[in-house]
Amino acid sequence: MYLTRFACLAILVFMASATCADEVIRFANEGSSLPISTAVEVDGLLFHSGVIPSPTNRDAASGTFEYWGGTEVQAQSVLTKVESSLQNLGYEMGDVVKMTVFLVGDPETSGRLNFQGFMAAYNRFFGESSDGKLPARSLVEVAGLVAPGMLVEIEVIAAKSN
Repeated sequence: MYLTRFACLAILVFMASATCADEVIRFANEGSSLPISTAVEVDGLLFHSGVIPSPTNRDAASGTFEYWGGTEVQAQSVLTKVESSLQNLGYEMGDVVKMTVFLVGDPETSGRLNFQGFMAAYNRFFGESSDGKLPARSLVEVAGLVAPGMLVEIEVIAAKSN
């Protein structure tokens, strides 16, 4: 009896969730062999995968501070790439409603999270010129990211402005 009720409830929940999203669009992760989408759009909400920085100096040894740069440099790189990706998908930075930032301790701040460095880059995108279109944001310190020396990864959720 319990199993039957549970099965009926599961079917109802599945049917309700299937009809809630009118349209789901998955944007391929071009140029990557990773089995993830760059972003997924559901009814005007864009869920963008995490974005990592580009190397600052490709001539430096991979994984070093010279190769990647510090938090501010990496945050600038990531936010520039987020902006470009959003534009390619028909969104803009002012459409970002939620941002999750992952920071690794920075050698410039004795291995501690470099909040000021991050904010210097962030304010270039969401400072006075943002017209008050500020996202909700979480910022967390993590032990590491996908490559040694990477200090910043950012994922965003964007919504079309009406």
